[in-house]
Amino acid sequence: MTTDLRLGTRASALALWQTNWVVEQLRRLYPDVDVEVVPIKTLGDAAWAEPLSQLGKGVFVNEIEQALLRCEIDLAVHSLKDLPTEQPQGLAIAAVPPREDARDALVSRLGASLATLPRGASVGTSSPRRAAQLLAARPDLRVGSLRGNLDTRLRKAVIDFDAIVVAVAGLLRLGMAGRITEILPVEVCTPAVGQGALAIETRATDDSVYALLQPLDDGPTRTAVAAERALLQRLGGGCHVPVGAIAQVSGALLTLQAVVAHASGNPCLRDTLSGDAADPAALGYRLAEALIAAGADRLLDAR
Repeated sequence: MTTDLRLGTRASALALWQTNWVVEQLRRLYPDVDVEVVPIKTLGDAAWAEPLSQLGKGVFVNEIEQALLRCEIDLAVHSLKDLPTEQPQGLAIAAVPPREDARDALVSRLGASLATLPRGASVGTSSPRRAAQLLAARPDLRVGSLRGNLDTRLRKAVIDFDAIVVAVAGLLRLGMAGRITEILPVEVCTPAVGQGALAIETRATDDSVYALLQPLDDGPTRTAVAAERALLQRLGGGCHVPVGAIAQVSGALLTLQAVVAHASGNPCLRDTLSGDAADPAALGYRLAEALIAAGADRLLDAR
């Protein structure tokens, strides 16, 4: 059995929280295994002033995946929403732990909900998906670009904007639930594909590490995100396009909701489909095809 593991991660507070959670689970399961955390700076961290949409795909994972392929680390912990739908050859998602709340949260210095924000209020987000859905719900809002780690964005929520939108999961994991003004319903702001879930990535040929991680894998979460990622792959998008999806497993039934929106918020296409939980990729593909038939491809081409 492997007795020493090198675990790669981004160095942000949230990434380290997620990584330390995985380390704790591994140490509980395998007290004799020594886990070393290896912080790695990614392009998304280095180019913090650049819009994410201009940096390409995988900006928060590419350097970490290259370290895996060079055998400098043995496994990596990612926010699953940051992982492109196509992984580098030789790598695999070994485990998807139970998902945290996948929804988005409004944090408002005014204490207002999305519906009660003053007309023309300024809202900050780095996500085209969030921006488009905010404008679909409230065309009068002034949506501005917001980059930085969670602490930085929360500071800007009381200095530069009337409100910001961030993931509920990050706030909960860092003990900041009290900052949430409103949790946005998925019918209003459908989450990013994989939001709230973690992905533990390894080399596909490293059977010993893969086996160690299996107790951390949660079947319903893996099924849900597989459907979401299949939809995104068929649409040809990444985490920086105005596409959202959220799946839920109920017994043998899998239900997938998705949105594709124009950057202006109009039009905003929404659809829901249910199918066999045993074949999540097929459900994701079918819903993507339905959205394409409704004009989703033209919306994505227009971004």
